[in-house]
Amino acid sequence: MRRTALFRPLFRLRRGLAAVLLVVALGAPFAARAVQPDEVMADPAKEARARALSRELRCMVCQNQSIDDSDASLARDLRLLVRERIAAGDTDAKVIDFLVARYGEFVLLKPRFDSHTLLLWLLPPLVLLAGGVFLWRHGRRRAPPEADSAAVAASRLTPEEEAKLRELMAEQPPQKG
Repeated sequence: MRRTALFRPLFRLRRGLAAVLLVVALGAPFAARAVQPDEVMADPAKEARARALSRELRCMVCQNQSIDDSDASLARDLRLLVRERIAAGDTDAKVIDFLVARYGEFVLLKPRFDSHTLLLWLLPPLVLLAGGVFLWRHGRRRAPPEADSAAVAASRLTPEEEAKLRELMAEQPPQKG
């Protein structure tokens, strides 16, 4: 058998891996660059603030993407609005409050811990806790009776029962196996 025949599957794997890496390398810059060059602010500090705020705001079209990542026209409008508010001198909190007042709490990717979002924040830990308690109680209920010393003592035969058992065993002929 020739050496090349042994390594042929390895060469195919390397070619396939190279193709995947090429697709990822070519697609990655475009997927992460939703912010257009005409949106970028001249001041790098203000642009950094705008980008940080844009990562906290939900695209109302895509809903599971931030406006920083989304290519939707509404996301572009929101990015421009954030930059306008920053250029006007608003603090980050004022920009967020302005957008929440205009679009509601849904615009935030991470909702605030508030009285009306209390259930949203507390329900997952409560469900996990209830599941843990259920599993713990279910496991204790299914514990073998040998774990309890009272159950072990109750399961032992009395001397009379042991004598009766020996009699019954002696009367039966040995079975051939």
